Amino acid sequence: MKVLAYGVREVELPIFEQVNKKFGYELTCIPEYLNSEETARKAEGFKAVILRGNCWANKETLDIYKELGVEYVLTRTVGVNHIDAEYAKSLGMKLGYVPFYSPNAISELAVTLAMTLLRNVAYTAAKTSQQDFTVDTQMFAKEIRNCTVGVVGIGRIGLTTATLFKGLGANVLAYDAFPKEGVDHICTQVPLDELLAKSDVISIHAPYIPANGKVITKEFISKMKPGAILVNTARGELQDIDAIIEALESGHLRGVGLDVLEGESEVFFKDLRGQEIKNPAIRKLVELYPRVLLTPHMGSYTDEAVLNMVETSFENLKEYVETGSCKNDIQC
Repeated sequence: MKVLAYGVREVELPIFEQVNKKFGYELTCIPEYLNSEETARKAEGFKAVILRGNCWANKETLDIYKELGVEYVLTRTVGVNHIDAEYAKSLGMKLGYVPFYSPNAISELAVTLAMTLLRNVAYTAAKTSQQDFTVDTQMFAKEIRNCTVGVVGIGRIGLTTATLFKGLGANVLAYDAFPKEGVDHICTQVPLDELLAKSDVISIHAPYIPANGKVITKEFISKMKPGAILVNTARGELQDIDAIIEALESGHLRGVGLDVLEGESEVFFKDLRGQEIKNPAIRKLVELYPRVLLTPHMGSYTDEAVLNMVETSFENLKEYVETGSCKNDIQC
């Protein structure tokens, strides 16, 4: 079967090729994202496509796929909001996603962002890059073992994040809409308001559910401990950027680490050096460096996570071909 994989970076290509030795697909990998009629038509002659985040399988691109004879639309991501699943299924297409991959990939980035802000590493490195080696009051830091870390959402990724912070000696609080059992040795589950009030660092690992709206709102932030650090490596749709900027400018938030933005394809994965960022909120976040650390949705960009994503995507296709169904079907 001919399979087209979108958004494959050069460093990922050997992983695709190595995994495919087991499956034997007629595989083509391209660096382009599915974001236009032109990129949709690159699927001509292929029965299956593998997408990643910021590849938009909307009505326009799905209609082109139907015209071209694409039967399988798979995504190598946990999130599926970039696919109009209901419309795709109305066209008779088979869908699949990756329910989980190495949780350490996201968790390690969350901890790195938090620790970089806590220890003022970006601020200090920016100074020394200008040959200023003085030590100032901004560099003074609180040790993580003297901090309380709040983890919002303790699924696989959130619990791994809690475990990493616990290993560093932090007191870890956690909140989940569905309380978990057997995690008391890692974290203490508390009501959300208590977590917000007591945490020096808050790391978000909740899913985005459109019906529930944003989680990180002006009210959410107002309940946070003054001078706290906020990290979001989950979904950009969870956060109100204007509220975050307001809290940073007032000093209520000490620092913010974001790997995700709402409408992030506007800037992520593009070289905008020498250009003005059109979105004023994103432009302001960039200007607030080093109090804001912004990374371009690279949480899953690790050897283990990519391997898991590719293997599961190939397995999903194999299951569809052999049985006509797939346990990782995207539900509407």
